[in-house]
Amino acid sequence: MASITIRRIDEDIKERLRRRAARHGRSMEDEVRELLRTSLATETAEPVNLAERIRARFAPLGGVELDPPEREPVREPPRF
Repeated sequence: MASITIRRIDEDIKERLRRRAARHGRSMEDEVRELLRTSLATETAEPVNLAERIRARFAPLGGVELDPPEREPVREPPRF
C-alpha cells in the first residue's frame, strides 16, 4: 500500500477531522481513508460541452433548416 503525507492543513480542518473520526470510532488516519474511498467510489463523467448536450437532447426531434435573413445596406451614422 502507498503512503502520503499532507502538510499545512488548517487547524480548523484538522479539528473537524478529529471530531468526525471520534464520532465514527476511528483514528484520524482511518477516517481520511474512508473519506477518500467514499468520495472516489463513483466515477464522475467527463465534462461535456453544453452545445453537444443540447444537440443530443433535441436530435431525436429532427433538425430545422433556417434560411439566413437577407442583409440590409449599412445605414448612415447619425449626425450630432
